[in-house]
Amino acid sequence: MKFFVDTADIKEIEALTETGLLDGVTTNPSLVAKSGHSNFVELIREISSIVSGPVSAEVAATDYETMMEEGKFLSKIADNIAVKVPMTPAGLRVCKNLSYDGVMVNVTLCFSAAQAILAAKAGAAFVSPFVGRLDDIGSGGMQLISDICQVYSNYPDFKTEVLVASVRSPEHVVQAGLLGAHVATIPPSVIRQLFKHPLTDSGLAQFVEDWKKSGQTIL
Repeated sequence: MKFFVDTADIKEIEALTETGLLDGVTTNPSLVAKSGHSNFVELIREISSIVSGPVSAEVAATDYETMMEEGKFLSKIADNIAVKVPMTPAGLRVCKNLSYDGVMVNVTLCFSAAQAILAAKAGAAFVSPFVGRLDDIGSGGMQLISDICQVYSNYPDFKTEVLVASVRSPEHVVQAGLLGAHVATIPPSVIRQLFKHPLTDSGLAQFVEDWKKSGQTIL
């Protein structure tokens, strides 16, 4: 299972890259605005130089012609750019054409298995179902992941990876893994939560104390 971090915060990306556990980055207009960075293109270029895996950069337009222009431009920023387009008829048309030209495309704002099928048929490298937002309205976010993974497994010609988005907790990550999702894009705070367990903390404290009592050193 691949871990992408869902942020446009350079310091967070650098810190998580140093762990060796990060496989990519996803951004969106909201995260870019939150970062406070004044130049979107330079921000994406910097992120792409830090991370060797896919970096999702989202188009801002909603019409086909402008999305195509923006998508082509974004794809030239770096070789690891995944152009992010919305799950709309125009977005899928852009996806089909960019994918045909060898550009990675991430189809975002997916909320149904039917939409995920369309993304796969359009040649998307990734489809991003938003589990947290579905949970917020009382719909089963992880059930959607299960449905998409099942459909995709029926058709080996589908190469689209299921990228679980809108992750709110470590439990979302674990459930995504159990269901066979290819990727989870996770906020930095949730990635840090994955490390934590009270028994790990107490066990380590006991080991440290016992080692001190032994009077020994390794170096």
